[in-house]
Amino acid sequence: MEKNKLKAVIFDLDGVITDSAKYHYLAWKALADELGIDFDEAYNEKLKGVSRMESLELILANGNACDKYTDEEKFSMAEKKNDNYKELIKQITPADVLPGIMDFLNELKAAGIKIALASVSKNAPFILKQLELEDYFNYVADAAKVPNAKPFPDIFLAGMEAFSLTPEVCIGVEDARTGVEAIHRAGMKAVGVGTPSEMEEADLLVTTGELKLELVKKAFNME
Repeated sequence: MEKNKLKAVIFDLDGVITDSAKYHYLAWKALADELGIDFDEAYNEKLKGVSRMESLELILANGNACDKYTDEEKFSMAEKKNDNYKELIKQITPADVLPGIMDFLNELKAAGIKIALASVSKNAPFILKQLELEDYFNYVADAAKVPNAKPFPDIFLAGMEAFSLTPEVCIGVEDARTGVEAIHRAGMKAVGVGTPSEMEEADLLVTTGELKLELVKKAFNME
């Protein structure tokens, strides 16, 4: 089989580049407590890779409260959660970059491979700035302009199309089941860095510390 040349790697953010998921959890937990809805870390797993408004709907559903509020009230709740989250993520520093990610980004940059971010978080640019990683990313997808959230492929397609590339020369890196599905629906191979139970459909499962350019190329028969 002819080898394809790897030309772009498209990353998710939460759980891949850094773990800001804990701040999402704390912000959603504060809102759920205020609404009198049970919400714990186990239920929070359902929110992985899901947009803000969809996350709110899942929390409300857990309290049988979906029909209790108007769309305007729901939007206000989501904004309140996001304001709390934005305060919490001011604590993020370069020390919060997950193990192995800096080395992998440096490998990709040295090899001239394009790097994109495909995060559903509208706060992704701010988090990249806090992590001091802005200069590594050639493209950051604007979550606000992507029509459909994961598991739809839109945000990964946006990264691929920004570089005028085709799926067979791109790979995606994800930690959530919905993200892996989105990568596959975009026609790309998926590297999973999440828990094995979440990553059953990933084409390659590693920890972030195991992410190496040579390993990825070998796994996908790429140059």
